[in-house]
Amino acid sequence: MPFAVHPVRRVAAAEGITVSGAWPHTIPAVRQILLDGLELKPGVTFLVGENGAGKSTLVEAIAIAFGMSPEGGSTGARLTTRASESSLAQDLVLTRGAGSPRWGFFLRAETMHGYYTYLEQNPGPRGDPNFHELSHGEGFLEVLRSRFDSPGLYCLDEPESALSFSSSLALVGVLNELATAGAQVICATHSPIVCSLPGATILEVGDWGIRKAAWRELEIVKNWQAYLEAPERYLRNIL
Repeated sequence: MPFAVHPVRRVAAAEGITVSGAWPHTIPAVRQILLDGLELKPGVTFLVGENGAGKSTLVEAIAIAFGMSPEGGSTGARLTTRASESSLAQDLVLTRGAGSPRWGFFLRAETMHGYYTYLEQNPGPRGDPNFHELSHGEGFLEVLRSRFDSPGLYCLDEPESALSFSSSLALVGVLNELATAGAQVICATHSPIVCSLPGATILEVGDWGIRKAAWRELEIVKNWQAYLEAPERYLRNIL
């Protein structure tokens, strides 16, 4: 795609990088990207899989390699409290679309309160509310309303953690609007609701590495369906 205009066309190992036997290179999904690279399409791409499969590590590394703060916010924000990110971003190179937007936003659930404080200390022209006075879910929704409105790259790490069922559906609507407006989204999620967006690319991450999947084929969808049909089948093994 030599004339692709979406922000990130491909993720691959940087020149001279050797795949090692140390974490995070030992994560199958990471190892696959370092060895073979990963093509990213326009629109919305979901990374789904169990805890520890590497989806959040990948989203974080792509966001940092693009120029975003590891603790969240837009390109240009420099929120830093305690460094906990992996070194993977240094091992990656992003192939960008010709003339694509350089703006991006990284939303990660675990550092949102720190991001709210950063906004209070660095007020802009938007007239933001006091996010700390909002509930966790209300704060997330306000960020969605006020920041998710421009072409560019959006990296989301488990945004559903603060959202109710109806708010998760609202997020699906926001992602659809972004894709329609030409933005690119990479989202790590455990939510079968969030990743149900029609037309999105779904990559299932696990011991096999990374594979493309249809929504109904996902383990998270099958597990939730089975649990909701008969929760007692699961609960009797743990209670």
